[in-house]
Amino acid sequence: MNDSEHPPRRPDIPAALDDCKASLQRVLGDCPDIVYRSISFQRLPGLIVYIEGLADPRHVIEALLEAKPDERKPAKTRTYETIRNEVVTEGQLNEADSLEEVCADLLAGSTMVYIDGSRSALLVSTKSLKQREVQEATSQSVVRGPREGFTEDLADNIALVRRRIQHPSLRIRRLRLGTKTRTFTAVMYMEGKADPAVLRELYARLDRIKLESVLESSYIEEFIQDKRYSPFPTVYNSERPDVIASALLEGRIAILVDGTPFVLVVPALFVQFFQSSEDYYQRSDFSSMVRLLRYFCFAISLLTPSVYVAITTYHQEMIPPPLLISLIGQREGIPFPAFVEALIMEVTFEVLREAGIRLPKSIGQSVSIVGTLVIGQAAVEAGFISAAMVIVVSLTAIANFALPAFNVAISIRMLRFALMAVAAVFGLFGIMISMILLALHLSSLESMGVPYMSSLAPFRWSRQKDTLLRLPRFVRLGRSGRN
Repeated sequence: MNDSEHPPRRPDIPAALDDCKASLQRVLGDCPDIVYRSISFQRLPGLIVYIEGLADPRHVIEALLEAKPDERKPAKTRTYETIRNEVVTEGQLNEADSLEEVCADLLAGSTMVYIDGSRSALLVSTKSLKQREVQEATSQSVVRGPREGFTEDLADNIALVRRRIQHPSLRIRRLRLGTKTRTFTAVMYMEGKADPAVLRELYARLDRIKLESVLESSYIEEFIQDKRYSPFPTVYNSERPDVIASALLEGRIAILVDGTPFVLVVPALFVQFFQSSEDYYQRSDFSSMVRLLRYFCFAISLLTPSVYVAITTYHQEMIPPPLLISLIGQREGIPFPAFVEALIMEVTFEVLREAGIRLPKSIGQSVSIVGTLVIGQAAVEAGFISAAMVIVVSLTAIANFALPAFNVAISIRMLRFALMAVAAVFGLFGIMISMILLALHLSSLESMGVPYMSSLAPFRWSRQKDTLLRLPRFVRLGRSGRN
């Protein structure tokens, strides 16, 4: 159907000033923070509407009251064109002819300027919501590298990325998601680098989101991820502008949501969750060693408790005799089997971890550390838990903290309990079958149509320059590194 076949939408803003005010009060309610200020602009009665705390219209009001009338022009022409071109100095101005558009901009921090007799209103961007200043990222800290982290303001976050990528091919598309919250969302990508098929798929998934509220980027993440019931995340997130800028330059797409410092990145690959921004600020040999250490910590965190349960329950012959004698002596008098013992310790440690997060920062860390030491020592002395199990659980927890991506660490924590149960029933045979099934599951995952295990499955030598190891830049770029 052509645009000409659609009848033009009639403006629903009343022409009379009192009727316009009554219509806004009917839609927005008689709220005390919505200010209706009557003014006279060049001898014409007018109305200024804004929401206290969201907008700061002082400059707009001063400019309108101080504007001198131009006697050479008829009164009817001294309205929005004059305000836009000669009076208001703010950069973002928009003329609207529907109450829906007016209310949406008012709730976003704009100021409405209405002149009596008009069938439209002028919306001036006067957003003045106090925001947290740019501070150091807390969830992805580094020893060497930028200290800036995203804030809760969308405009500031976009500016932080633009300051790092000063190229005209950087594209931004703004959306509003949530039928009630109308949250501003921005899709950012590099034209010519981002895959058009991935971009189209992302827009299609965003268009299918039907929610009343979008208060954080995780609301969107649940709807755009490929497999909702997989323990592994298929959408990456970060609160570091340098990480997002690097992802954009690699051809990925960033999704920024107003009100949260965490930015989503798609497509996300499995190896990406083991990479840290600090890898590219340190020497390549040191970065490669640390990255291999992270994969080793991944294996320790996932398998150590289940392997301990399997060996001590079914495969004692695999343990060296001196160590076996020591373990038997420690487990003498323990009333629980190895699986129940490991389960008690893992659940206790998870409770202490959550308590340390929820408690005030001044005492949270102290309580979690002291609680772990005191409870572990008391449990060993009381004969409920063996000392070897305390060592296994502690080593597992420390290895889990070594992973740079928090969401992957959560996935490992969930899978750890399932592997412990399998080990208690089937021993090492069950662990091997579980790992095969886990590898098959990882190989079947996709992120926006891109294989999740890219660079590893299928394995290609040409793509290993920044996967398990971080080779020097001149090697990855195919240059000698000399002039």
